[in-house]
Amino acid sequence: DLMTAVSHDLRTPLASIRAMVESMNDGVVSDPETMRRYLRTTQSEVERLGQLVDDLFELSHMDAGQLQLHVEEACLDEVIAETLDGMTPQAAASRLKLQGSIDSTLPLVVMDPRRVQRVLYNLVQNAIRHTPPDGTIVIRAADIGKEVMVSVADTGEGIPPEELPKLFERFHRVDKARSRSNGGSGLGLSIAKGIVEAHGGRIWAESTPGEGATF
Repeated sequence: DLMTAVSHDLRTPLASIRAMVESMNDGVVSDPETMRRYLRTTQSEVERLGQLVDDLFELSHMDAGQLQLHVEEACLDEVIAETLDGMTPQAAASRLKLQGSIDSTLPLVVMDPRRVQRVLYNLVQNAIRHTPPDGTIVIRAADIGKEVMVSVADTGEGIPPEELPKLFERFHRVDKARSRSNGGSGLGLSIAKGIVEAHGGRIWAESTPGEGATF
């Protein structure tokens, strides 16, 4: 299953890169504007391949029990603020609003800030892929006693009930065709789960079809 999924996710961007490079190299495409567009697309596909390789590398460390956390007492609101800054341009490009709502009394959290930010990036990217234009994505954090609960909620199409238990499986996609076409590798939620559980936490999803989803 792993080889089949990886082969497909490698083949698609490679085929696109090859076609565009051959068109430019053979002189089929020569006007500057088209060549610039081809180069931008090629760069995007290369970044997509790089992300897939990074995800696979991350998973290999998890499988080998070698995921190293550098924990410290850190401000979760700072991690969320950096996530909002980093992901807002991507959300805006899809005509989405990305917002934050953080409990003002949030305590310091023992965590690996870089890894937790990776979780938030993965969840926000997932929300962007599945939220139609003019929608909203909100990151919330609240002190609920012995734990801090962080959520990423969207106003997307929602998730069918039968799909909820499978969401964190590797390479699982609720909408396979749509996810592959917009760059989802199917590994982001699995990696998020591994990082959260390595912290001693838990992650789950709640959704009503047609009313968005909350992770």
